[in-house]
Amino acid sequence: MSTGLIIALIVIAAVVIIAAVMTLRARGPRRGPSLKRRFGPEYDRAVARHDGDTKAAERELTERVQRHGDLRERSLDPARREQYEARWTAAQERFVDSPREAVAEADRLLAEVAGARGFPDGGQYEEQVAALSVHHAHHVDGYRRVHRAAQLRAEDAREGGQGTEDMREAFVAARALFEELVKPARHDGEGHTGRHTGGRHDGGRHDGDRERAALNGGRKAPARGGHMPWAMNRRQAKES
Repeated sequence: MSTGLIIALIVIAAVVIIAAVMTLRARGPRRGPSLKRRFGPEYDRAVARHDGDTKAAERELTERVQRHGDLRERSLDPARREQYEARWTAAQERFVDSPREAVAEADRLLAEVAGARGFPDGGQYEEQVAALSVHHAHHVDGYRRVHRAAQLRAEDAREGGQGTEDMREAFVAARALFEELVKPARHDGEGHTGRHTGGRHDGGRHDGDRERAALNGGRKAPARGGHMPWAMNRRQAKES
């Protein structure tokens, strides 16, 4: 091999290495902002959990994306969707008299709906939450809150100050994820009777009235503009 050819190969190899390094450097600074945009509050939560170590938090979030980013959510057929909605409404109505049972049912229902949509089974809670955080990052913490509330025994809840108001707030926070999971995908519109608004059908307006009364301590609070009443007034908490 001639000296000129060897020199040419060395130059080409050096150019390739320099280009690769520059590409990696260019990608590096963008990873943080990209993950922060994708995960929103989950990004801040991960950083806090790693005591402010952003690199460790970003490694964790990147691993989540690698494990669950390709997950394709399955559609719910209309009948099954309506069953889930009816069960959630029943849990809300039960909250006034049995807040702990209502929170436990909300926790079970979220695990079941997530499994039906193609996420890891509810028996793998941590993995299910990790997958949900990749695809529903802005609402998954409500699931965590209602799960923690559901796992507390009555005596532990009292010792930790976990009263009815705390459970109500956890239940309300979890509703956002439930609505995300049961709402029809854009391609699911056919065959779904009634216009779907905020987790119920227009034909089920009376269900929304019962829900508002349940989480307002029995007082009926009309919704504004057709939205579900998740900015309801705080009820006077009764200790369970």
